[in-house]
Amino acid sequence: MKKTFHAFCDFCQNISAAKLAENAEGAEKECNKSYEKISASSAFSARKFKHNLIFAPSMEILQKSLTSRRISISLFFFFYGFIYASWASRIPNIQQKLNLSETVLGAILLAMPVGSFITLPLSGYLTSKIGSRKVVIIASLFYCCLLTGIGFSQSVFQLTFCLFLFGSAGNMLNISINTQAIALEVLYKKVIISSFHGMWSVAGLFAASLGTYFIGKAFPVEFHFLLIAVISFFCFLVCLPYLLHDHSRPKQKHSFFPKPDKAFLGLGIIAFCSMICSGAMFDWSGVYFKRMVTSNPAFIGVGYTAFMISMTAIRFITDWLTQHVGFKKIIACCGIFTTAGLLLAVFFPYLWPATIGLLFVGAGVSPVVPLVFSAAGKSKVLPPPVAIAAVSSIGFIGLLIGPPMIGFIAGITSLKISFLILSFFGVIITFTSLIKREYEF
Repeated sequence: MKKTFHAFCDFCQNISAAKLAENAEGAEKECNKSYEKISASSAFSARKFKHNLIFAPSMEILQKSLTSRRISISLFFFFYGFIYASWASRIPNIQQKLNLSETVLGAILLAMPVGSFITLPLSGYLTSKIGSRKVVIIASLFYCCLLTGIGFSQSVFQLTFCLFLFGSAGNMLNISINTQAIALEVLYKKVIISSFHGMWSVAGLFAASLGTYFIGKAFPVEFHFLLIAVISFFCFLVCLPYLLHDHSRPKQKHSFFPKPDKAFLGLGIIAFCSMICSGAMFDWSGVYFKRMVTSNPAFIGVGYTAFMISMTAIRFITDWLTQHVGFKKIIACCGIFTTAGLLLAVFFPYLWPATIGLLFVGAGVSPVVPLVFSAAGKSKVLPPPVAIAAVSSIGFIGLLIGPPMIGFIAGITSLKISFLILSFFGVIITFTSLIKREYEF
Protein backbone atom coordinates (compact mmCIF):
# COMPACT_ATOMS: atom_id res chain seq x y z
CA MET A 1 0.00 0.00 0.00
CA LYS A 2 2.94 2.28 0.72
CA LYS A 3 4.28 1.68 -2.82
CA THR A 4 0.85 2.52 -4.17
CA PHE A 5 0.85 5.80 -2.31
CA HIS A 6 4.29 6.75 -3.65
CA ALA A 7 3.22 5.79 -7.17
CA PHE A 8 0.15 7.98 -6.85
CA CYS A 9 2.30 10.92 -5.65
CA ASP A 10 4.57 10.46 -8.65
CA PHE A 11 1.51 10.47 -10.86
CA CYS A 12 0.29 13.77 -9.39
CA GLN A 13 3.66 15.39 -9.92
CA ASN A 14 3.79 14.14 -13.50
CA ILE A 15 0.34 15.45 -14.25
CA SER A 16 1.20 18.86 -12.77
CA ALA A 17 4.31 19.09 -14.93
CA ALA A 18 2.39 18.13 -18.03
CA LYS A 19 -0.35 20.61 -17.22
CA LEU A 20 2.17 23.42 -16.91
CA ALA A 21 3.50 22.55 -20.34
CA GLU A 22 -0.10 22.40 -21.64
CA ASN A 23 0.70 19.11 -23.37
CA ALA A 24 -2.25 16.74 -23.29
CA GLU A 25 -0.32 13.93 -24.96
CA GLY A 26 2.45 14.27 -22.39
CA ALA A 27 -0.11 14.09 -19.61
CA GLU A 28 -1.55 10.88 -21.03
CA LYS A 29 1.91 9.29 -21.27
CA GLU A 30 2.64 10.15 -17.66
CA CYS A 31 -0.76 8.75 -16.70
CA ASN A 32 0.12 5.46 -18.37
CA LYS A 33 3.51 5.25 -16.62
CA SER A 34 1.96 5.91 -13.23
CA TYR A 35 -0.87 3.50 -13.94
CA GLU A 36 1.64 0.72 -14.63
CA LYS A 37 3.39 1.42 -11.32
CA ILE A 38 0.11 1.38 -9.43
CA SER A 39 -1.01 -1.78 -11.22
CA ALA A 40 2.21 -3.58 -10.24
CA SER A 41 2.03 -2.58 -6.59
CA SER A 42 -1.64 -2.57 -5.75
CA ALA A 43 -4.05 -5.33 -4.85
CA PHE A 44 -7.18 -3.48 -5.86
CA SER A 45 -8.47 -3.01 -9.40
CA ALA A 46 -6.09 -0.53 -10.94
CA ARG A 47 -8.09 -0.46 -14.14
CA LYS A 48 -11.12 0.91 -12.34
CA PHE A 49 -8.90 3.35 -10.41
CA LYS A 50 -7.36 4.52 -13.67
CA HIS A 51 -10.71 5.10 -15.34
CA ASN A 52 -12.47 6.79 -12.45
CA LEU A 53 -9.71 8.76 -10.71
CA ILE A 54 -7.03 9.44 -13.29
CA PHE A 55 -8.10 9.94 -16.88
CA ALA A 56 -11.48 11.58 -16.50
CA PRO A 57 -10.46 14.24 -13.96
CA SER A 58 -7.03 14.93 -15.51
CA MET A 59 -8.32 15.32 -19.05
CA GLU A 60 -11.16 17.49 -17.79
CA ILE A 61 -8.68 19.70 -15.90
CA LEU A 62 -6.49 20.00 -19.01
CA GLN A 63 -9.48 20.97 -21.14
CA LYS A 64 -10.56 23.60 -18.61
CA SER A 65 -7.01 24.91 -18.56
CA LEU A 66 -6.98 25.32 -22.35
CA THR A 67 -10.38 27.06 -22.21
CA SER A 68 -9.11 29.50 -19.57
CA ARG A 69 -6.13 30.31 -21.72
CA ARG A 70 -8.29 30.82 -24.79
CA ILE A 71 -10.51 33.27 -22.90
CA SER A 72 -7.44 35.08 -21.57
CA ILE A 73 -5.80 35.45 -25.01
CA SER A 74 -9.17 36.55 -26.48
CA LEU A 75 -9.37 39.31 -23.86
CA PHE A 76 -5.85 40.43 -24.73
CA PHE A 77 -6.92 40.75 -28.38
CA PHE A 78 -10.10 42.57 -27.34
CA PHE A 79 -8.38 45.20 -25.20
CA TYR A 80 -5.55 45.57 -27.72
CA GLY A 81 -8.19 46.56 -30.31
CA PHE A 82 -10.13 48.56 -27.72
CA ILE A 83 -7.13 50.76 -26.88
CA TYR A 84 -6.21 51.32 -30.54
CA ALA A 85 -9.74 52.19 -31.63
CA SER A 86 -10.23 54.49 -28.62
CA TRP A 87 -7.26 56.55 -29.79
CA ALA A 88 -8.50 56.60 -33.40
CA SER A 89 -12.00 57.72 -32.35
CA ARG A 90 -10.66 60.94 -30.77
CA ILE A 91 -8.21 62.08 -33.48
CA PRO A 92 -10.45 65.05 -34.49
CA ASN A 93 -10.56 66.23 -30.86
CA ILE A 94 -6.78 65.97 -30.51
CA GLN A 95 -6.39 67.96 -33.73
CA GLN A 96 -8.66 70.66 -32.33
CA LYS A 97 -7.00 70.63 -28.91
CA LEU A 98 -3.50 71.23 -30.33
CA ASN A 99 -4.77 73.43 -33.19
CA LEU A 100 -3.17 71.27 -35.90
CA SER A 101 -3.59 71.76 -39.63
CA GLU A 102 -4.37 68.77 -41.87
CA THR A 103 -0.79 68.75 -43.16
CA VAL A 104 0.77 68.76 -39.68
CA LEU A 105 -1.73 66.16 -38.44
CA GLY A 106 -0.89 63.88 -41.39
CA ALA A 107 2.82 64.14 -40.61
CA ILE A 108 2.23 63.41 -36.92
CA LEU A 109 0.01 60.41 -37.66
CA LEU A 110 2.84 58.92 -39.71
CA ALA A 111 4.84 58.49 -36.47
CA MET A 112 2.75 55.50 -35.37
CA PRO A 113 3.15 53.30 -38.50
CA VAL A 114 6.83 54.29 -38.66
CA GLY A 115 7.28 53.11 -35.04
CA SER A 116 5.48 49.87 -35.87
CA PHE A 117 7.48 49.20 -39.01
CA ILE A 118 10.87 49.96 -37.46
CA THR A 119 10.27 47.58 -34.55
CA LEU A 120 8.94 44.67 -36.66
CA PRO A 121 12.28 42.79 -36.79
CA LEU A 122 12.99 43.64 -33.14
CA SER A 123 9.57 42.34 -32.07
CA GLY A 124 10.13 38.97 -33.73
CA TYR A 125 13.68 38.72 -32.41
CA LEU A 126 12.76 39.60 -28.80
CA THR A 127 9.72 37.31 -28.78
CA SER A 128 11.89 34.46 -30.03
CA LYS A 129 14.68 35.23 -27.53
CA ILE A 130 12.87 35.92 -24.25
CA GLY A 131 9.50 34.32 -25.04
CA SER A 132 6.10 35.61 -26.16
CA ARG A 133 4.71 35.59 -22.61
CA LYS A 134 7.21 38.14 -21.32
CA VAL A 135 6.86 40.36 -24.37
CA VAL A 136 3.05 40.32 -24.07
CA ILE A 137 3.29 41.35 -20.40
CA ILE A 138 5.72 44.21 -21.06
CA ALA A 139 4.10 45.48 -24.27
CA SER A 140 0.49 45.37 -23.00
CA LEU A 141 1.24 47.36 -19.85
CA PHE A 142 3.27 49.94 -21.78
CA TYR A 143 0.48 50.18 -24.36
CA CYS A 144 -1.96 51.28 -21.66
CA CYS A 145 0.45 53.88 -20.26
CA LEU A 146 1.20 55.31 -23.71
CA LEU A 147 -2.52 55.81 -24.44
CA THR A 148 -2.66 58.02 -21.36
CA GLY A 149 0.47 59.84 -22.56
CA ILE A 150 -1.22 60.60 -25.89
CA GLY A 151 -4.26 62.01 -24.12
CA PHE A 152 -2.19 64.33 -21.91
CA SER A 153 0.19 65.48 -24.69
CA GLN A 154 0.43 69.28 -24.79
CA SER A 155 2.70 69.81 -27.80
CA VAL A 156 3.42 68.44 -31.27
CA PHE A 157 6.69 66.91 -30.07
CA GLN A 158 5.05 65.10 -27.12
CA LEU A 159 2.26 63.75 -29.31
CA THR A 160 4.66 62.58 -32.04
CA PHE A 161 6.97 60.90 -29.53
CA CYS A 162 4.07 59.15 -27.77
CA LEU A 163 2.61 57.96 -31.09
CA PHE A 164 5.97 56.56 -32.19
CA LEU A 165 6.25 54.56 -28.94
CA PHE A 166 2.54 53.66 -29.16
CA GLY A 167 3.13 52.15 -32.60
CA SER A 168 6.23 50.30 -31.36
CA ALA A 169 4.48 48.85 -28.29
CA GLY A 170 1.41 47.95 -30.36
CA ASN A 171 3.54 46.07 -32.86
CA MET A 172 5.36 44.13 -30.11
CA LEU A 173 2.01 43.24 -28.58
CA ASN A 174 0.71 42.21 -32.01
CA ILE A 175 3.60 39.82 -32.76
CA SER A 176 3.76 38.32 -29.26
CA ILE A 177 0.01 37.82 -28.72
CA ASN A 178 -0.32 36.24 -32.18
CA THR A 179 2.52 33.89 -31.20
CA GLN A 180 0.51 32.95 -28.10
CA ALA A 181 -2.59 32.39 -30.23
CA ILE A 182 -0.72 30.11 -32.65
CA ALA A 183 0.80 28.13 -29.76
CA LEU A 184 -2.69 27.58 -28.34
CA GLU A 185 -3.97 26.66 -31.80
CA VAL A 186 -1.35 23.88 -31.95
CA LEU A 187 -2.60 22.51 -28.62
CA TYR A 188 -6.21 22.62 -29.80
CA LYS A 189 -5.16 20.83 -33.02
CA LYS A 190 -7.55 22.96 -35.08
CA VAL A 191 -7.69 26.46 -36.54
CA ILE A 192 -8.88 29.01 -33.93
CA ILE A 193 -6.81 32.13 -34.66
CA SER A 194 -9.49 34.01 -36.64
CA SER A 195 -11.77 34.12 -33.61
CA PHE A 196 -9.06 36.05 -31.74
CA HIS A 197 -8.83 38.60 -34.56
CA GLY A 198 -12.63 38.75 -34.49
CA MET A 199 -12.41 39.91 -30.88
CA TRP A 200 -10.05 42.69 -32.01
CA SER A 201 -12.62 43.82 -34.57
CA VAL A 202 -15.50 43.69 -32.08
CA ALA A 203 -13.45 45.85 -29.71
CA GLY A 204 -12.91 48.35 -32.53
CA LEU A 205 -16.65 48.71 -33.14
CA PHE A 206 -17.37 49.01 -29.42
CA ALA A 207 -14.61 51.59 -28.85
CA ALA A 208 -15.73 53.66 -31.85
CA SER A 209 -19.29 53.75 -30.46
CA LEU A 210 -18.04 54.73 -27.00
CA GLY A 211 -15.80 57.40 -28.53
CA THR A 212 -18.76 58.85 -30.44
CA TYR A 213 -20.78 58.95 -27.22
CA PHE A 214 -17.99 60.74 -25.31
CA ILE A 215 -17.56 63.24 -28.16
CA GLY A 216 -21.29 64.01 -27.97
CA LYS A 217 -20.99 64.57 -24.22
CA ALA A 218 -17.85 66.75 -24.67
CA PHE A 219 -15.93 64.39 -22.37
CA PRO A 220 -12.25 65.44 -22.22
CA VAL A 221 -9.87 63.32 -24.31
CA GLU A 222 -7.30 62.91 -21.51
CA PHE A 223 -9.85 61.50 -19.05
CA HIS A 224 -11.41 59.28 -21.73
CA PHE A 225 -7.99 57.73 -22.45
CA LEU A 226 -7.16 57.49 -18.75
CA LEU A 227 -10.41 55.60 -18.11
CA ILE A 228 -9.75 53.17 -20.98
CA ALA A 229 -6.12 52.69 -19.88
CA VAL A 230 -7.08 51.88 -16.26
CA ILE A 231 -9.78 49.38 -17.31
CA SER A 232 -7.46 47.71 -19.84
CA PHE A 233 -4.52 47.67 -17.40
CA PHE A 234 -6.64 45.92 -14.76
CA CYS A 235 -7.97 43.35 -17.26
CA PHE A 236 -4.45 42.64 -18.55
CA LEU A 237 -3.26 42.01 -14.98
CA VAL A 238 -6.14 39.59 -14.37
CA CYS A 239 -5.40 37.68 -17.60
CA LEU A 240 -1.59 37.52 -17.26
CA PRO A 241 -1.45 34.29 -15.18
CA TYR A 242 -3.33 32.41 -17.91
CA LEU A 243 -0.86 33.14 -20.71
CA LEU A 244 0.98 30.13 -22.12
CA HIS A 245 4.53 29.47 -20.94
CA ASP A 246 6.98 29.30 -23.81
CA HIS A 247 8.43 25.84 -24.44
CA SER A 248 12.19 25.58 -24.46
CA ARG A 249 13.56 25.30 -28.00
CA PRO A 250 16.91 24.05 -29.21
CA LYS A 251 19.22 27.06 -29.54
CA GLN A 252 19.58 28.11 -33.15
CA LYS A 253 21.17 31.18 -34.64
CA HIS A 254 18.74 33.29 -36.64
CA SER A 255 19.40 36.52 -38.46
CA PHE A 256 17.94 39.71 -37.03
CA PHE A 257 16.58 40.36 -40.53
CA PRO A 258 15.63 36.85 -41.74
CA LYS A 259 15.58 36.30 -45.48
CA PRO A 260 12.14 34.92 -46.43
CA ASP A 261 12.11 31.66 -48.38
CA LYS A 262 9.67 30.95 -51.21
CA ALA A 263 6.81 29.93 -48.92
CA PHE A 264 7.16 33.12 -46.85
CA LEU A 265 7.33 35.19 -50.02
CA GLY A 266 3.99 33.77 -51.19
CA LEU A 267 2.37 34.45 -47.81
CA GLY A 268 3.91 37.92 -47.80
CA ILE A 269 2.50 38.77 -51.26
CA ILE A 270 -0.97 37.65 -50.14
CA ALA A 271 -0.70 39.75 -46.94
CA PHE A 272 0.68 42.72 -48.93
CA CYS A 273 -2.22 42.75 -51.41
CA SER A 274 -4.86 42.26 -48.73
CA MET A 275 -3.44 45.00 -46.48
CA ILE A 276 -3.32 47.47 -49.39
CA CYS A 277 -7.05 46.89 -49.90
CA SER A 278 -7.97 47.03 -46.21
CA GLY A 279 -5.85 50.16 -45.64
CA ALA A 280 -7.56 51.86 -48.57
CA MET A 281 -10.99 50.96 -47.17
CA PHE A 282 -10.11 52.38 -43.74
CA ASP A 283 -9.01 55.73 -45.16
CA TRP A 284 -10.87 56.17 -48.45
CA SER A 285 -14.24 54.38 -48.29
CA GLY A 286 -15.92 57.40 -46.65
CA VAL A 287 -14.38 59.78 -49.20
CA TYR A 288 -15.48 57.52 -52.07
CA PHE A 289 -19.07 57.44 -50.81
CA LYS A 290 -19.11 61.21 -50.36
CA ARG A 291 -17.79 61.99 -53.85
CA MET A 292 -19.12 59.13 -55.95
CA VAL A 293 -22.12 57.56 -54.21
CA THR A 294 -24.21 59.97 -52.15
CA SER A 295 -24.32 63.61 -51.11
CA ASN A 296 -26.48 62.88 -48.07
CA PRO A 297 -24.23 63.20 -44.96
CA ALA A 298 -26.33 60.59 -43.15
CA PHE A 299 -25.24 57.87 -45.61
CA ILE A 300 -21.57 58.73 -46.12
CA GLY A 301 -20.43 56.30 -43.41
CA VAL A 302 -22.68 53.44 -44.54
CA GLY A 303 -20.02 51.84 -46.76
CA TYR A 304 -17.35 51.87 -44.07
CA THR A 305 -19.84 50.48 -41.51
CA ALA A 306 -20.78 47.65 -43.90
CA PHE A 307 -17.09 46.92 -44.46
CA MET A 308 -16.36 46.75 -40.70
CA ILE A 309 -19.44 44.65 -39.81
CA SER A 310 -18.64 42.17 -42.59
CA MET A 311 -14.97 42.03 -41.59
CA THR A 312 -15.89 41.35 -37.95
CA ALA A 313 -18.60 38.76 -38.63
CA ILE A 314 -16.57 36.72 -41.13
CA ARG A 315 -13.65 36.35 -38.72
CA PHE A 316 -15.86 34.38 -36.33
CA ILE A 317 -16.71 31.78 -38.98
CA THR A 318 -13.30 31.68 -40.73
CA ASP A 319 -11.96 28.97 -38.40
CA TRP A 320 -14.92 26.70 -39.17
CA LEU A 321 -14.66 27.40 -42.90
CA THR A 322 -10.92 26.68 -42.92
CA GLN A 323 -11.50 23.34 -41.18
CA HIS A 324 -14.06 22.28 -43.79
CA VAL A 325 -12.85 24.02 -46.96
CA GLY A 326 -9.10 24.41 -46.47
CA PHE A 327 -6.61 27.27 -46.34
CA LYS A 328 -5.91 27.43 -50.08
CA LYS A 329 -9.54 27.65 -51.21
CA ILE A 330 -10.40 30.22 -48.52
CA ILE A 331 -7.56 32.52 -49.63
CA ALA A 332 -8.55 32.11 -53.29
CA CYS A 333 -12.14 33.06 -52.43
CA CYS A 334 -10.85 36.07 -50.46
CA GLY A 335 -9.29 37.45 -53.63
CA ILE A 336 -12.47 36.83 -55.62
CA PHE A 337 -14.67 38.59 -53.03
CA THR A 338 -12.27 41.56 -52.80
CA THR A 339 -12.17 42.05 -56.57
CA ALA A 340 -15.93 41.53 -57.03
CA GLY A 341 -16.76 44.00 -54.24
CA LEU A 342 -14.51 46.75 -55.60
CA LEU A 343 -15.78 46.28 -59.17
CA LEU A 344 -19.37 46.45 -57.93
CA ALA A 345 -18.66 49.74 -56.12
CA VAL A 346 -16.87 51.18 -59.19
CA PHE A 347 -19.33 50.22 -61.97
CA PHE A 348 -22.50 50.74 -59.90
CA PRO A 349 -21.79 53.81 -57.73
CA TYR A 350 -25.22 53.89 -56.10
CA LEU A 351 -26.05 53.47 -52.43
CA TRP A 352 -27.17 49.83 -52.31
CA PRO A 353 -24.77 48.30 -54.86
CA ALA A 354 -21.77 50.22 -53.46
CA THR A 355 -22.69 49.20 -49.88
CA ILE A 356 -22.96 45.54 -50.92
CA GLY A 357 -19.65 45.94 -52.73
CA LEU A 358 -17.85 47.10 -49.58
CA LEU A 359 -19.60 44.30 -47.68
CA PHE A 360 -17.90 41.89 -50.10
CA VAL A 361 -14.55 43.63 -49.68
CA GLY A 362 -14.81 43.24 -45.90
CA ALA A 363 -15.53 39.54 -46.34
CA GLY A 364 -12.56 39.26 -48.70
CA VAL A 365 -9.88 40.90 -46.58
CA SER A 366 -11.12 39.62 -43.20
CA PRO A 367 -9.67 36.06 -43.13
CA VAL A 368 -6.34 36.82 -44.81
CA VAL A 369 -4.19 38.26 -41.99
CA PRO A 370 -5.10 35.70 -39.28
CA LEU A 371 -4.73 32.75 -41.69
CA VAL A 372 -1.43 34.02 -43.09
CA PHE A 373 -0.09 34.57 -39.55
CA SER A 374 -1.23 31.08 -38.59
CA ALA A 375 0.50 29.53 -41.61
CA ALA A 376 3.71 31.49 -40.95
CA GLY A 377 3.65 30.57 -37.25
CA LYS A 378 3.71 26.87 -38.11
CA SER A 379 6.98 27.27 -40.03
CA LYS A 380 9.68 24.66 -39.45
CA VAL A 381 12.34 26.99 -40.86
CA LEU A 382 12.06 29.88 -38.37
CA PRO A 383 10.69 30.30 -34.82
CA PRO A 384 7.00 31.40 -34.93
CA PRO A 385 7.55 35.03 -33.82
CA VAL A 386 10.37 35.55 -36.34
CA ALA A 387 8.27 33.95 -39.10
CA ILE A 388 5.24 36.13 -38.25
CA ALA A 389 7.43 39.25 -38.21
CA ALA A 390 8.95 38.32 -41.60
CA VAL A 391 5.54 37.94 -43.27
CA SER A 392 4.09 40.89 -41.38
CA SER A 393 6.94 43.12 -42.61
CA ILE A 394 5.99 42.46 -46.24
CA GLY A 395 2.28 42.91 -45.53
CA PHE A 396 2.81 46.07 -43.50
CA ILE A 397 4.41 47.80 -46.50
CA GLY A 398 1.05 47.38 -48.24
CA LEU A 399 -0.76 48.98 -45.31
CA LEU A 400 1.64 51.94 -45.46
CA ILE A 401 1.60 52.57 -49.21
CA GLY A 402 -2.08 51.71 -49.86
CA PRO A 403 -3.79 54.96 -48.74
CA PRO A 404 -1.22 57.38 -50.28
CA MET A 405 -1.21 55.33 -53.50
CA ILE A 406 -5.00 55.73 -53.79
CA GLY A 407 -4.67 59.48 -53.23
CA PHE A 408 -1.87 59.80 -55.80
CA ILE A 409 -3.74 57.87 -58.51
CA ALA A 410 -6.99 59.73 -57.72
CA GLY A 411 -5.15 63.05 -58.10
CA ILE A 412 -3.85 62.10 -61.56
CA THR A 413 -7.01 60.34 -62.82
CA SER A 414 -10.05 59.88 -60.57
CA LEU A 415 -11.14 58.07 -57.41
CA LYS A 416 -13.02 55.54 -59.55
CA ILE A 417 -9.87 54.63 -61.46
CA SER A 418 -7.90 54.24 -58.22
CA PHE A 419 -10.53 51.82 -56.85
CA LEU A 420 -10.53 49.98 -60.18
CA ILE A 421 -6.74 49.50 -59.97
CA LEU A 422 -7.16 48.40 -56.35
CA SER A 423 -9.42 45.54 -57.53
CA PHE A 424 -6.48 43.91 -59.36
CA PHE A 425 -4.80 43.20 -56.01
CA GLY A 426 -7.65 40.77 -55.30
CA VAL A 427 -6.78 38.97 -58.54
CA ILE A 428 -3.15 38.70 -57.37
CA ILE A 429 -4.31 37.16 -54.06
CA THR A 430 -6.31 34.47 -55.87
CA PHE A 431 -3.56 33.80 -58.44
CA THR A 432 -0.83 33.52 -55.75
CA SER A 433 -2.88 31.13 -53.62
CA LEU A 434 -3.57 28.86 -56.59
CA ILE A 435 -0.01 28.63 -57.93
CA LYS A 436 1.57 27.88 -54.53
CA ARG A 437 1.71 24.21 -53.55
CA GLU A 438 -0.26 23.21 -50.46
CA TYR A 439 2.80 22.16 -48.46
CA GLU A 440 4.26 25.67 -48.80
CA PHE A 441 1.50 26.96 -46.56
